[in-house]
Parts: sequence; structure tokens; C-alpha cells
Amino acid sequence: MRQNLVAGNWKMNLTYPEGQALVTELVTLAGPAVAAPGAPVVVLCVPFPYLAGIKQHLPESGFHLGAQNCHQKESGAFTGEVSARMLASVGCEYVILGHSERRQYFHETDDLLAQKLKAALAAGLKPIFCVGESLETREADETFDYIGKQLADGLFHLSNEEFAQVVVAYEPIWAIGTGRTATSAQAQEVHAFIRERIARAYDAEAALNTTILYGGSANAQNAKELFSQPDVDGGLIGGASLKAADFTTIIESF
Repeated sequence: MRQNLVAGNWKMNLTYPEGQALVTELVTLAGPAVAAPGAPVVVLCVPFPYLAGIKQHLPESGFHLGAQNCHQKESGAFTGEVSARMLASVGCEYVILGHSERRQYFHETDDLLAQKLKAALAAGLKPIFCVGESLETREADETFDYIGKQLADGLFHLSNEEFAQVVVAYEPIWAIGTGRTATSAQAQEVHAFIRERIARAYDAEAALNTTILYGGSANAQNAKELFSQPDVDGGLIGGASLKAADFTTIIESF
């Protein structure tokens, strides 16, 4: 049975002392909700330099550590890069792959992401694999073709066993950092499409068990409505994850 999940993506924000203070406040505010029966999995995806330190501030259960990217190789002469095995060695359990900002600013392709998925899985990490369309693609009525290709080229090369470790996140690019948000109906439509494509690529059981997150400017005000949709299993949260009270409200929205 699939899990509800809320992942906070800090992106390139906060100094380390600010991050420590945020986690301390978040654990205090959200701790009871995270410990309650049926609570969602909560993942904090923090900048590379903070991973080991933030891990020390998390309770032994309830909160999980994630990274925002990894390299496709296990090791080597890749100055400035971080491998999946390195992430696992400091306590990471999850890693975001294919975020629209990585695709846009760092030109990450589906072929490269396919390699990163394999590396993450080999290191024992659970990938949060992102897909989503631009405003131009949506207005051209090409959303489903575009996302279908992202899934097929970047993700569906995995075996059934590998795919069972993956979380999918739908992030409409036109709703990230713009203040615009997909309506709950729009989010549900795309999530249902993704689940149908998973069933086609694997089987009905795999589709039923896959956690699919919404990642387009979800916040404390709209999370409950978004999470009420039958195929929306949680959120990949950006700006709202930097505010402990707002992130707590989102966690409590199931």
C-alpha cells in the first residue's frame, strides 16, 4: 500500500545556523503529528553541507533526511560533485532527481537522470523523481505527451523491484515560484495519468503502490484540498518548507 509523504526542498536557502533553528522549531511543532498513527512520511531535503549536521538534530523516527541531487558515478575525478554512496554514508534515505530547476539550469536530460536513478538505487537511496511541463507545453495541449516521454525515457527502464523504491513528483513548471498553483482538479488529472502510465509500463499493483507527490507551490492554504484528491499522495514543498509553522500545517493536512 502506498504511503503519504511530505518532502521539504530547502533548495539553496538558509545558513547552517538558520537551518538548525528551523529543524529545532519544526520538530517541536510537528513532532506530535509525525508520531501519530497514519502520519505521512516526512523528508527534509537540505543542502549538501548541512546533511550530516541536520541528521543529528532529527529524532530517531518520524523525520527522514534527503538530498537535492547526486552524481551518476560512484566515485571519481568529478570536482564539486557528490555521489549517492556519499549521501547514504551520512544518513540520507531519499534524493530528489530531475527537479525542473536541475533540468532547466543544469541541462539534465532524461538519459542522464536514468543513470542517476540507477546510482541512487544502488546506494540504497529512495529517489523522488520529478516530472512536469512548462506553461507553453500546457497551453499547446501537450502536457500528457511531454510527461509521458519523461516517464518513459527517464524512469521506466527500471525493473519492478527497483521501481518499487521510487517516489514520483509532478511539478508543473508554470506553478513553481510563480505564486500560481494547479487547481486540485488539474493536479488530480495529471496524477491519474501518471498512475495509468505506471500501470501500463509495469502493472496495476505497481501503479496502486506508487506514491505520487504534487510539487507546484503547494502551501499551508491549499495543501488539504490538494491532498484530498484520490491520486495525490502528498507534496514536494519548496518555499513553505522554510517556515516551520506552514510546513507543520502541510504535514497535518491529511
